[in-house]
Amino acid sequence: KPAQSYIALISTAILSSPEKKLLLSDIYQWIMDNYPYFKNKEKSWRNSVRHNLSLNECFIKAGRSDNGKGHFWAIHPANLEDFAKGDYHRRR
Repeated sequence: KPAQSYIALISTAILSSPEKKLLLSDIYQWIMDNYPYFKNKEKSWRNSVRHNLSLNECFIKAGRSDNGKGHFWAIHPANLEDFAKGDYHRRR
């Protein structure tokens, strides 16, 4: 299991994309591609990803997808610099 938190995994996925935003399905795919641990696990880890996206203020919705199914997720501008440096500590 990766040592990183879900916030770190999600943020790294988002930061790896050229537009600095990803759809939920793309976040899942990035995590599975980069951490094979999740590939063979039950899908319960996906609940943790959704939970972190919706409840942590460091993530924001960044528009609907082109097909209208789902939203893009991005990192809140206030957290972008810290997350880009690998500092995922939560601040108020």
